[in-house]
Amino acid sequence: MILIDGPAELSGEIIVQGAKNSTLPLLAAALLCKGQTVLHNCPDLTDVDTAVRILEHLGCRCKREDHTLTVDNALSGCEIPHNLMRGMRSSIVFLGAIVSRCGEARLCFPGGCELGPRPIDLHISALEKLGVEISESGGCLYCRAPHGIRGAYISLAFPSVGATENIMLAAACSEGTTVIANAAREPEIIDLAEYLNRCGSRIYGAGESCVIIDGVKELTGCEHHVMPDRIVSCTYMAAAAVTGGSITLRGVETSHILPMLSPFEESGCQVRQLGGTVSVLAPRRLRAVKHIRTMPYPGFPTDAQPLVMSMASVGSGTSIFVENIFENRYKHASELQRLGAKIKVEGKVAVVEGVERLTGAPVQAADLRGGAALVVAGLAAHGKTEVSGTEYIQRGYEDIAGTLADLGARIREV
Repeated sequence: MILIDGPAELSGEIIVQGAKNSTLPLLAAALLCKGQTVLHNCPDLTDVDTAVRILEHLGCRCKREDHTLTVDNALSGCEIPHNLMRGMRSSIVFLGAIVSRCGEARLCFPGGCELGPRPIDLHISALEKLGVEISESGGCLYCRAPHGIRGAYISLAFPSVGATENIMLAAACSEGTTVIANAAREPEIIDLAEYLNRCGSRIYGAGESCVIIDGVKELTGCEHHVMPDRIVSCTYMAAAAVTGGSITLRGVETSHILPMLSPFEESGCQVRQLGGTVSVLAPRRLRAVKHIRTMPYPGFPTDAQPLVMSMASVGSGTSIFVENIFENRYKHASELQRLGAKIKVEGKVAVVEGVERLTGAPVQAADLRGGAALVVAGLAAHGKTEVSGTEYIQRGYEDIAGTLADLGARIREV
């Protein structure tokens, strides 16, 4: 549980952690590479711990020293047990790497945050085009590539990040050339491609809607610096905004956060970017953010929507949100209402009437980013806020309470 005694104006500097959504596919990619992979700026998160346990179950040796994680690839298995797969939804990204290395894979359907249907049919149909035979029984997938992975043209019906990553991992050591049309363009895709290319892959066009992969015979592990977490950056920017604070984030890739800057500027915040730093100076009272529509990158990210909704809850005026990615992405709205927010949800649309002040109350996190949004709102609320369900928040944030306390918040985790 996280306990917050608000409000308190935030100020100071922090260094942004490595990106969870980049680290997990990078760890899956380490299975493809002979020898040793060294990941620097690797965040200390429960999701990363789960990924490490998966690697160790498969025979790899993993060692962490502070924010450096070393993986010695000694792959000896092709099956991920139910308890590890259920630990996080991103676990499906191991499928492409395992079937590429072993010629077969057995794993159950993934778990994690319940954000509504996140079907893996795109993953399955894409792998089938690469020559993988897949059957399902008892909630588990049985995959085999009797003739190896063979290059193919794959047009995705939706630019899925996970499906794009799985195709890249499966095709990196394939026979022939694979083309992904309507590929996801997120920065995490670029980070994965840069790592794989450093290991010997031939991947072109990462970050664009068409990605080309020329298969190679083998890959060799390397050292790689995990990109900074753009959603964590947005989280602390939102925390400064709702408290009328002024903070500086260091270690930021400023180009990655451009799609999220509009609501901060629209709400009256001054945002300055210089090199790898971003400074946020918030007004005494935020303005409404008018209209937020979540879209695949380079549109506004669904992961940032709950954080901006916390800002809109205390902004002057009406803000409208349209959630186009996950149908259950508004679970935090009812909890924000417990703090005094005025929010009305109809299907994928949420209308937020900003109030002058929130009041502390017990709230429950139901997913990772929604939980972070409740912490952000609690910083602005008058009185004591108790946020339970912190196991969700720990999946993506390194000691969020300690970081906010360093910025002046009266907050602790118990």
